[in-house]
Order: sequence, then C-alpha cells, then structure tokens
Amino acid sequence: MRKIVRFEDLARDAGYAWRQLRRQPAFALTSTITLALGLAASVAIFAFVDAVLLRPLPYRDPSRLVAVFERSPGLERSNLSYLDYLDWKRLNTVFSSLAAYQSSGVTLQAPAGAERVAAARVSDDFFRTLGVSTAAGRDFRSGEDLEGGPKVVIVSDAIWRTRYGSGAVLGEHVLLNGGSYEIVGILPRTFHFGPVGSADYWIPLQRSSQCDQRRSCHNLYGVARLADEMSVSTAAANVASIAKALEQQYPDSNRDQGATVVDLTEVVVGSVRPILWLLLGGAALLMVISSLNVAGLLVVRSESRRRELAVRSALGATSGRVVAQFVVESAVLVGLALAIGMALSYWAVGWLTRLIPADALARMPFLNGVTLGARALLFGVVTAALSAVVFAVTPLLHVTWAGYREGAAHTSRGSASLTWRRLGSHIVVLELAVAMVLLVGAGLLGRSLHRLLTEDLGLQPDRLATLRIAAPPSYTGNEQLVALQRQLLERATALPGVTSVGLSSTPPLIGGNTMWIRVTGRPYNGEHNDVHYREVTPGYFSALGARLVRGRGISEQDDASHPPVVVVNEALVRKYFPGEEAVGRQIQYASNSTQPPMEIVGVIADIKESAIDSETPPTIYVAFVQDPTSSFALAARTSLPPGVLLPALTAAIRGVDPSLSVSAPRTMTQLVEGSQAAYLRRAAAWLVGAFAGAAWLISTVGLYGVIAYSVSQRTREIGVRMALGAQRRGVSALIVREAATLTVAGIGIGLLAAVASTPLLENLLFGIAGWDPATLGAVAVVLGASSLLASYLPARRAAGADPVEALRAE
Repeated sequence: MRKIVRFEDLARDAGYAWRQLRRQPAFALTSTITLALGLAASVAIFAFVDAVLLRPLPYRDPSRLVAVFERSPGLERSNLSYLDYLDWKRLNTVFSSLAAYQSSGVTLQAPAGAERVAAARVSDDFFRTLGVSTAAGRDFRSGEDLEGGPKVVIVSDAIWRTRYGSGAVLGEHVLLNGGSYEIVGILPRTFHFGPVGSADYWIPLQRSSQCDQRRSCHNLYGVARLADEMSVSTAAANVASIAKALEQQYPDSNRDQGATVVDLTEVVVGSVRPILWLLLGGAALLMVISSLNVAGLLVVRSESRRRELAVRSALGATSGRVVAQFVVESAVLVGLALAIGMALSYWAVGWLTRLIPADALARMPFLNGVTLGARALLFGVVTAALSAVVFAVTPLLHVTWAGYREGAAHTSRGSASLTWRRLGSHIVVLELAVAMVLLVGAGLLGRSLHRLLTEDLGLQPDRLATLRIAAPPSYTGNEQLVALQRQLLERATALPGVTSVGLSSTPPLIGGNTMWIRVTGRPYNGEHNDVHYREVTPGYFSALGARLVRGRGISEQDDASHPPVVVVNEALVRKYFPGEEAVGRQIQYASNSTQPPMEIVGVIADIKESAIDSETPPTIYVAFVQDPTSSFALAARTSLPPGVLLPALTAAIRGVDPSLSVSAPRTMTQLVEGSQAAYLRRAAAWLVGAFAGAAWLISTVGLYGVIAYSVSQRTREIGVRMALGAQRRGVSALIVREAATLTVAGIGIGLLAAVASTPLLENLLFGIAGWDPATLGAVAVVLGASSLLASYLPARRAAGADPVEALRAE
C-alpha cells in the first residue's frame, strides 16, 4: 500500500508540475528553450568528441601503434627515405613490425577514358601492422613489396561497391599507370587510414621510382607496432640511436637527421583536437549559463510560492513530500527540455557534418559516421539528470521551513524582490561574464579567418582556374613530355576568355617536393638547406598574377640546349643571400654534385607554396623543359568566371590525348576557402559564434528579467519616490544605473577571463593577438549596449507609473 500511495503521489506531483508550467507559459517557454539550447550544443559537440578523441582507432590494440618520422632541422616530423626505412626496419629492437606508406594518385584506364584516382603505396606488412584483415581475398604476401614483385592491388570497400557494383572482382585486372594489376583483396567497410585520405587502390611499395634509389630523397611515412613492454619513449630513443649511426655512416645525405616517434592517434586526429576541445568548452559554458538562468528563475518562482508551501506544511505535508514535489517538478521541466534538446542535437550533428568540405573529410574519415550514438545519448541524459538535481536542490536550499511559516504570515513580495535582486544580480553578472568570454573568442576567430582569407598569397586568386594533369607511362622521354606541355598550353590558350596559362609541377598552397641545395662557391659540409621545388613554364607567373621583384622569369629560351637557370623567391634570398644580390649567383642540388650549377636569373615575390597559415618556405622555380615531369598542374587566368572555364579546360585537355587523366578542377578561390587552415578557423568561428550568440541572448534576457522583476516588486518604493517629487527621468536613471552596475561588473570580469583563456585559442589564431584591443573593445561595446537596451523598457515602464495607482496596488 505504501508503494501504491507513493506512486500516486508521484503521478499527482507530475500532473501538478505540468499544470504549473501550463499556467506560466512565459516561464515554461523561457526555461525549456534555454535549457534545450544548452543540452543540444553539449550533446552535438560531444558526439564529435566521442567519434574523434574518445573512440579507439579501428585497428587491433591501437594503443600499441605509433607513427615514425625522420627529423631534420626546422622540421620535427619529416618523411622517410626508402633506404633509411629499410635500415630502421632491420636494426630496430623495439617494434614487432615497421611498415611504410605513401599517399599517391594513379591513373586508371577506364572505359570512359583515363581517370586520376586516389591510391597508396604500402609495404607488404602494412595491414598486418595495423591489425586489419581483408573482408574478401587476401593480404599482401611477404616479398610482394620488393623491386620486381608481382603487380597486385587491394581495393577499398567503397570503390568495390560503386565502381564494380559489389561484384566478383577477385582475380580481375585493372590498368593502373599503364600496368595491369590483379585485384587480390577487398578491405573491410569500416577501414580508414586518415594520413592517406580516401585511398581506393592499395598497391605494394616496390622500389620503382628514382626517389626510392636515393637516400637523400624522402617520400615515405612509417607506422609501427610496439613490441611487448616497449614504450613510446623507449622506441624513440632506439630509433634515434639508429638515425645517429646512419648519420655517421652517410654524412652527405643524413647530416643532422634524427627520428621522431609519436602515438598514431596524435597523427590521425591531431589537427582537429584543439578545435574539438575548444568547442566542447564553448558548449559547456553555454550549458552553464543556461542552467544558471533556469536555476535563477526557479528560485524566484519558489519565492512566489512561499504562501503555498506554508499552507501545505500547515496541513501536514512532510518535508519528504515537499522535496519530492520539487524533484518531480524539476524532472518534468528537464525532461521536456531534454526531448527538445535531443531533437535539436540530431539536426545539429547533421548540419555540422555537412559543413566539412569533401577534401577535409577525406583527411578525417572518422567524421563520416558521426551520429548520436549510445554514448552521446547517455551523456545527454546524465547532463540532464545533473541539471535536474541542481534545479531541485537550489530552490529547496533557499526556501526553508522557517520561510514557509513566515510566508503564511505576510506577503512574499518584499522577500521575493530582495532575493531576486541579490541572487538574480549575481547570476546575471556571471552570465554576462561567460557571454563576454564566448563573444571575445568568436570575435578573435572571426578576425583570424578574415585575416587568413585576405592574406597576401603572392598571387591574385580571383578569375584563376586550376586542375591537375597526369600523363600515362607511354610518355617515356623528356622530348615527349615537352611536346605534350606545349600542346596543352596551345589548346588552353585558344579557349575563349583565357588571358594566360602556365604549368607547374605542384600547385600553390599544398606544399610539395623539397630539395637540398648548396650555394656554388661557398663551403658545403652536408647541411640541410631545404627548399621547395617547382618546375614551371614561362607563362606560369603571369597566370598566377605573381610579382617579379628583380631580374626576369622563366623564358622560352630556357630549354635543354641552354644552361640551367632558376628563379627564386624572396624567402630564399632572405635566408641564403641576406644583404646580397642574388641575381647572377649560382646554386646546385646538394645530392648531385655532377649536375651543372643553375644561375639565378630572377627573384619572385613570395607565393604561398604551403599552408596559408604557415611561413612561406624558400622556393626555387626551374624551367619545365629543362626538367619535365609527367604529373603537373595547370593554371589559367580568364576574363570569364573561372568556374565556367573548368569544363572547357577539361575537354580541351582530353582532346589532346584521351589517355591523360584530369583531376581536382578548382578555382583558386575554392582552393583558398577549402584549405584545412581556412576550414578549421571557419568551423571554429561559426560554432563558437553560435554559442556566443546564444549566451549573449540568454544573458541579455536574464538582465531584462532581473530589472523587470525588480521594477515590478518595487512598485511601492517607486510610487513613494514619485509622490515625494522624484522626476520621471530620475526614476528611469535609477533603474538604468542598476542595470549599468551589473553590466560593468559582468563585462569587467568577462574581459579578465577572456584574456586569461585566449591561450586556448593560440593554435587557431592567425595574424592577431589574443588580447587584441579592437576585438575586446568592440565586444564590450556591443554587450554593454545590448544590456542597457534590455534595461530601457523596464526603466521606461517604471518612469511612466502613476504614483497613486502604484500606492493603491500595495
């Protein structure tokens, strides 16, 4: 019977709580929406944090996997040379296996023509090192990655389903880079390896390129599985000792070359870790400010219910029944907010995923399947339950039994007014401070994004179209490649609207190959003078809109029959020729002393040849015809919208030779805006801005509520003041002054907290300091103005009160 009675009491309290919410729609709507916003933001961001940072990598025992790099001066994580990789694999005593991989594009000969597809070269033990088995077929066998090994390939599940219709492909052959490869395996549907992007064809490493023959050429990355009882630090020390021995054995190629070993998770998710923690912090702050607002409203609501609770106590209600009532009421409120918040978070997760550019998603495949999984739902329920406890306890702590009896004896208006002015004021100050922190963060990120997108790239991105071209292996000699590039330039130049066209071995903004150089006539002892390297045609700088500083650019006369020449950028001049005239000097490749030196004929203004947010590296530009390559990028400047030109460019290139593969057609503006540097800052700015906007709205509404409620509870005081001769302007100023005091306190605390928290944004800020006065001042002015505006209506209402009516109301 006791259980039945308790169940009936619970049902009765739930019904009563629901009727209370219906009778107070303003309170119900404000509290529910405020809390739902906080829950939605927290759950949505936690879903991403769970997918990226909390879930283990989809490999066997992923905590034992590490990434292995070489280290050179100024570059902590450098790729490996093939010969160094073989020595590390043979000499190490800390890895149970060490595999190598390289992201690579290959040309697929399909019925519709040549197509550039994403691929990866891997050692034969790559998948065994990760602990991944094929879903069908077999893995690579030992020795298949050696020079002259069989031409076999493993395909991804995605390409098997889309290109081959989930059919029987094992044993079938595909033409990749002009060679026939047998499909021997299909990878699992859940497999992904972020460092190589969305590779669809996995082929054995097989030393085949000239780079693989030279110890000084670095084009691979390593992944290893730690042996039993070996730690990351032990492995790093062991590989560093091997690197030191190789440096002594090969001083010309390995001078100052060390090793770096880090947890594989750091490599896979390291780029998005800062932004996710930042967003989770923003969501947590929004949840705090939402909870504070709702808790304040509940306290004030409890004040107005003193008489009701006193009557219940007098009629025999026990403390347990009163506590149960508060608990049930908070549970009903939080349950309603949780239902709305979960629906909003489901929509938010989909919206956030759609914000990620396709190129960025290929580098972060773990974000593909982000959903509101069981852990995200549990996180939401636990957060809501904690909120319910807070909302039940807060008014209980305030409304005591003594308060009940006092409430039976007199009206609670004066007490409620005093409570709200004290507690509500403290809550509003804290809300304004939190809003200030979030608004400053959003402002700094927004300004950083603007600085990034308006950064001087050394080129003019508007009206510039780019795409990648790869020639098949049938183009075997330099003469064929030179003839091909001339045909391509002629076809592209003849298109309507095209004003200039150029080719480069690598397009801007994405890094690329590096070389070691030495300055002719200076002592050289094997130093790592790393420079970026580009092969370009005469029209390339004109197409980009780059500025020639001194000398000349690459000309038509710079062919194989003339001495080699080179154009350098200003970064190279600053590093290797400070205070000197570089034009006329000579440099040569440090790894090939037999090659004739190259004369510097011109200096070009710095072009962003790597990530936009990184320092422009020293770069050399050599004549394409003096060192042609089979894979290159085309840049075309046009008087038409560049997006319109791209289909015509593709058709013109295929018209030269259908076996040419064309990929990555983009406008330069798309390349800039879709870069990882821009994406991370754009996502952070949008999301923190959304949190900041919600916090600003909540804090402004909270301030309005404090002032409006204070005015409504001070009716008698205002009436007396006006009856004794107070002017309406003075009454209005009194109310505004109260709001201004709270606003100044909140903004002051928020400014200090914002400046103290800006180190958390350090990795995402670009060209701007965390204590930027313009941002801090603008945010303070906006928040102050909106807060004073929120106090205007209550102040106006107070000034317009009739003193006779005000006194009669009391």
